[in-house]
Amino acid sequence: MKDYSVTDATVTPVQMPGPNNWEMHGVTHEDRPKPFRRRSALRSIEPPLQDEADSRRNLPATLPQPWDQLRHARPAVRKHILARAPLVNFFRETPTARSFDLLRTRLSQAMKQRGWKRLAVVSPTRGCGATFSAVNLALSLARVPGSRTILMDLNQRDPGVGDALDIHGVGDAAAFLSGDLPATGHLVKCNDTLALGLIDDPDHRAAAERLHSAECAQALDRMCDDMNPDQVLFDLPPVLGYDDFAAFLPRVDAVLLVADATRTTAAHITACEEVINGHSQLLGVVLNRARRGGVETYDA
Repeated sequence: MKDYSVTDATVTPVQMPGPNNWEMHGVTHEDRPKPFRRRSALRSIEPPLQDEADSRRNLPATLPQPWDQLRHARPAVRKHILARAPLVNFFRETPTARSFDLLRTRLSQAMKQRGWKRLAVVSPTRGCGATFSAVNLALSLARVPGSRTILMDLNQRDPGVGDALDIHGVGDAAAFLSGDLPATGHLVKCNDTLALGLIDDPDHRAAAERLHSAECAQALDRMCDDMNPDQVLFDLPPVLGYDDFAAFLPRVDAVLLVADATRTTAAHITACEEVINGHSQLLGVVLNRARRGGVETYDA
């Protein structure tokens, strides 16, 4: 093999050493020129391209969404039928069921128009029917095909959603609100359209402080991002009983106030409005245990 050098404009052939006489010219093994291999060089520069269809085939199967990962817990039926508890899913032809269906439609339309998702369901004082209303409203909302409703029991002092649906032994609200438990570990799913966040044991310690905390706000934000619900209902302690409700107000878009026709006064309603004003929106007042013509009804 010959190479060429240029000296005084004269091209002079230069004899390169052969493969066996490098040592004669003082060239060590390390200094020898390396042979050029096109295939190896190309392979080291850029990996072979992969067809897009092959890439998709190599991907794992579609991962289940957080909503689909929730554990199932179905409400019991026998206890409610024997007690004639007016839950709308068990007594569809009652005035109660028709009233909650009407409330569902009005409420969902109003919230969608305003872009709201989080609704607090509360009463002025204990025993007005806030839990009863929250459960029935959630059941009615969940009958809409393709929808997603979450009902959260946040009455840590006197939880009632689990008793109303006869579901026990699930739910750790304290760990969830503190950020130690994800929503997939706290929520249970009754069906494809309704999930519940329950409290199995009452907890009076730091109930309000938990709702005040930044960890609580972050846990609820993550839950809504992961579950993508159409609406979240929060069953909370009475407005005028403790400061739990006031602590939680910044976390909700609107408030549904449940009044008892037999015990709630105008002064109670006014006091609740004063607590709500400036922190959230009062969506409406539900009058519970109102009577018309001797038939007990539940009207908004």
